[in-house]
Amino acid sequence: MDKYYYITTPIYYPSAKPHMGHAYSSIVSDVFARFKTIDGYKVHFLTGTDEHGLKIQRASENNKMDPLDFCNKISKTFKDLCKILNISNTDFIRTTENRHKESVQHLWKELEKSGDIYLSKYSGWYSVSDEAFYNEDEIESKNNIKISKISGSSVEWVEEESFFFKLSKWGPKLLDYYDKNPNFILPKSRKNEVVSFVKGGLKDLSISRKSFSWGIKVPSNADHVIYVWLDALTNYISALNYPDTRNDLYKSFWPADVHIIGKDIIRFHAVYWPAFLLAANIPLPKRIYGHGWILSGDEKMSKSKGNILDPLEIIDIYGLDPLRYYLVKEVSFGNDGNISRDKLEDCINSDLANNFGNFCQRVTAFNEKNCDLKVPEFDKFNDEDNKILNNFTNNIENLRKFIDDQKLNSYVDFIINALFDANKYFNDQEPWKKKNDKKRLNTIVFVALELIRKISIMLYPIVPSSSIKSLSTFNINEKDISFETIKDHKHLKSNSKITKVEILFKKIIK
Repeated sequence: MDKYYYITTPIYYPSAKPHMGHAYSSIVSDVFARFKTIDGYKVHFLTGTDEHGLKIQRASENNKMDPLDFCNKISKTFKDLCKILNISNTDFIRTTENRHKESVQHLWKELEKSGDIYLSKYSGWYSVSDEAFYNEDEIESKNNIKISKISGSSVEWVEEESFFFKLSKWGPKLLDYYDKNPNFILPKSRKNEVVSFVKGGLKDLSISRKSFSWGIKVPSNADHVIYVWLDALTNYISALNYPDTRNDLYKSFWPADVHIIGKDIIRFHAVYWPAFLLAANIPLPKRIYGHGWILSGDEKMSKSKGNILDPLEIIDIYGLDPLRYYLVKEVSFGNDGNISRDKLEDCINSDLANNFGNFCQRVTAFNEKNCDLKVPEFDKFNDEDNKILNNFTNNIENLRKFIDDQKLNSYVDFIINALFDANKYFNDQEPWKKKNDKKRLNTIVFVALELIRKISIMLYPIVPSSSIKSLSTFNINEKDISFETIKDHKHLKSNSKITKVEILFKKIIK
């Protein structure tokens, strides 16, 4: 029976070029997607760009461009970033696409049918930067400017006719859903934040604007455009051809297994989105995971602060896989992570060059001198052989659970410990002293080669290019990578040819 897995990144707002936060969201999502792929799942992996709203309209005006032309240009940079980061997404959606517009307008009609939309007047504080409405108690003055306490973005007073969604109606049902589905919002700190917000009382949500035109028109009133967040959130089902809920894509993949998002948009995903879905009688996603911010010098990276680390510059200097590994390992998933070039260089040297890369080179170089670059015929495994090999078998379900529970750092910790044990095993067994005991020498080398294979497979979701390179030693292609084979300790065929592993990661000289 086929197994299905649907994962999404945030839908990125292309008002400026991509930054490290975008890269991080995409990379961690890719790790989960790649793991599920090699574990036998049919994966649908969605990313894309959110291209409507006042911020886009103003940005296009500032650049003296037509809004769609502006979006075409900026959206391309996000699409290109997917390729540069080696993201394995199966779809890239743009909210300016017809398939999306049709889905959004249909969802609007469903909300109208449910009686959850009404026409009134909106007056209150609105952040163009956040595309968000804020209550009076969420606003403060700083340097004579009104800003959001939550994001720090400036807000402006807005008064206009607007359609409203009866968000207040859904508060009790949302709280009941959170209670019955304790892992719907993760990590727990995000859940606590959301529950507190909902318990504080929900106000009806303005879901249309008349003061600008760049957006999807309200089906029943073309003077209004649909609120950008109602528009954007719908991408998760419009990419599955909603409202056609009988098509194979929708039936196979909805509800989504997990929406990976930044913590700054948790309210939209964990309050507004499920309320819209409940009102439209659409199943809710299985999980919303709000990861932390990427910090530089203990501050969130932002264009206004001028502290952005450009992922493209980092990749150009250090390579892609080192950046992917560093972000996954260094940032405690779910928490904020402070990154720097110094830490990146230390990570490359210690984990990648000195640990994984060196182990692969040592073992295959030793094989070349003593086993003619062939998988040797092994004798029976001794206790030490069985101990290190069985560690993988005994933990294969734990590793799967780490991925399913988004415990990414636990997954990485296992790999790091496995690499430490592998190096220790090879050192302790001293095959170079066993040249008079060819059977034992061959067995040690065989076990070491199996360790390279197993660890390369586990590393594949994080550093795919480097792992493919190390697995090519055994003539294993990307399409043949299977997580299940980790528990097979005799997967490599004796006397089959291998190749020597060259330098996988260059050591950084400081």
